[in-house]
Formats: sequence, C-alpha cells, structure tokens
Amino acid sequence: MLVTSQELFQQAQTNHYAIPAPNFIDVESMKAYLSVAEELQMPIILALAEAHLDWISLEEAALNGKYLAKKASVPVVLHLDHGMTPKVIKKAVDLGFTSVMIDASQEDFQENVARTKDILAYAHAKGVVVEAEIGHVGSGENYENHEQTDSQYTTVEEAVRFVEETAVDSLAIAIGTAHGIYQGVPEIQFDRLHEIRQSVKIPLVLHGGSSTGDAPLKRCAQEGISKINIFSDLLNAAYSKINATLPTDYLQIKQAARVGMQDCLKHYYDVFETEARK
Repeated sequence: MLVTSQELFQQAQTNHYAIPAPNFIDVESMKAYLSVAEELQMPIILALAEAHLDWISLEEAALNGKYLAKKASVPVVLHLDHGMTPKVIKKAVDLGFTSVMIDASQEDFQENVARTKDILAYAHAKGVVVEAEIGHVGSGENYENHEQTDSQYTTVEEAVRFVEETAVDSLAIAIGTAHGIYQGVPEIQFDRLHEIRQSVKIPLVLHGGSSTGDAPLKRCAQEGISKINIFSDLLNAAYSKINATLPTDYLQIKQAARVGMQDCLKHYYDVFETEARK
C-alpha cells in the first residue's frame, strides 16, 4: 500500500527503531527492495535521489513505484531523496511521490528555511510530507581528514530554530556519517543525537548509513533515528555477489545482483530492529 511516512515514523519513534530507506536507481532495484519488505512483512521507504535521475526518470519512478506499492501488502513510501531543485521536487509531488526531501543544507540558514517553507506549502497542499536537512552530510571520500570533508555537524540550536521556523515533517541531521564509502572510521556523536532528540519532537533521519557499522547504526535506531538511508552498501553487495557467483550471462548477472542487494537489505532490517506496522 502506498503511504506517507508520517504514521510509520510515529511508530518508529515510540518503539525505538528505524526504517530502512534504500536508494533505487532502476525498476530492478526497486523490485528487489520491495520483495524483501514483502517477505519480512515490513514497511519500506523506496528512495530516489535527484542525482540519480540519469538512471531513471521521475515519470518512470512514479509510474512503477505507485504500481508496485499499491499491489504490495506492506506500507510503501515513495520518496524523492536529496531534492536540490524546486522544479524537480514539485514535479515529484505532482507525479505522486508521497514524500520529498528539500536539501538546501549547503545554503545559509535563512535560505534553507525559505526553500523548505516553499516546498512545504506546495507539498502539504497535496498531502505529501517533507524532509529537510540542517547541518550537512558530505562525502565519505575524505572522511578521515576533517579539514577536507564538507560535512557540517548539526547544532542543537540550529535544529530547534529550523523546526520552529519551518514546521517541517522530518529532519535529517549530521552527527558523523557521510555519503559514499568511508576511507576512515566514522565517529557518531551520540551526545549530539541525544541533545537534538530531547529538543526536537519531529522524527529525525540519518543519511550516509553505508559503511557506518552495525553497532553504531543499531544504536542510532534505538536512540532516536527513525529512518536510515542506505545505498553504497547495497551496490557493493550486488557487486560482491556477482564476483562470488561468476555468472556466465546477463540474466545470471542480474539475478546475482538482485540477491546481493536483497541479502544486504535483510541484514539492515535486522540491524535497525524494524517492526511491522501495528
């Protein structure tokens, strides 16, 4: 069933677990993720990043995502991830995405607020929920060198002020993760997470979950994060399964990649301690 994330996040907050948000880049990955959710009878957030629109168009994603979600026996959120362009985000709303992210986290505070409020007004009028980001989750390529990384940790003061000024539905915070594959070991600022969780009542989400490690991610889920994004680990799992099985034709390659991604997603459902919707 196609839903927004609002009710799912409320249950996740109450019961202290996170919902995985795997990024899809084509119909095959979308179907692979959804099959895992169906098998486990768990909710899922199918996320498409604006940066991946070269792989699948918004129209294709909306058409296939809505079709598959409406057939599914589990709650499915169709989410536009890291929307940078207002025109693209509003188009996703018009096409039937049930959740969108406005990522103006690299802008100054007031510009981030202004862009978020613009998207909120447009999306809420059509029953779509909105995620925004304060602080900035950067790239993992230079994670071990804090002088080079473009990550900016979320402060409690900015998080509180941002939520007060925007009334956004959920908030992505930067507490030590990074996008992509780490070259070093991430250090999650759990004290910061606790302070933000105590000060902000709306659901908190975490980007850059890949390569963070099972124990830190489990703790994030238990201690206040309601959604965790996964992408690079899924791609690596697909590649590893292809190398391990040595497929001899295209169909075998596709099957190996599918199994690799499914196994990885199953693992993260366990790590995040996700529960079925009650």
